[in-house]
Amino acid sequence: MYRNILVAVDGSEASKCALDEAIRMAKLASAKLTAVYAIDQSAAFTYAGVCDPHLLTDAAREAGRSLLDDALAKMKALDVAGDSEIIETQGIAEDIASCIARCVERRGADLVVMGTHGRRGMRRLVLGSVAERFVRHSPCPVLLVRESAAHA
Repeated sequence: MYRNILVAVDGSEASKCALDEAIRMAKLASAKLTAVYAIDQSAAFTYAGVCDPHLLTDAAREAGRSLLDDALAKMKALDVAGDSEIIETQGIAEDIASCIARCVERRGADLVVMGTHGRRGMRRLVLGSVAERFVRHSPCPVLLVRESAAHA
């Protein structure tokens, strides 16, 4: 059974569903749950000519901290042990999926739970998928949780 579960949160409906499922899994397995929020540093620097990228990164950290505080409160209310962490990409070549994989290896997670929007066709090609990229190179099992049909 799983002992160290990591869940990626980003505020989307899909990640809220993933958090709920990760909490259920952690409770069933008496596992530790870590909620992570990933910041893409390269995205902030894309707008460097328009605004200060450090301000964008600081705003992303504040948003992430708020989401993680909510996740921790939910975990505590349901008596699930765990913690949280804001992680950031290193350099412009690293994407969110690789950043999460690096965190998984560092923390020794044995299961990752993440949300997916379940996009297909052109929408997936244009928007990409962190979940899909992560699954292709994950160092451990991954549970993808699709957002509910009401929010899709």
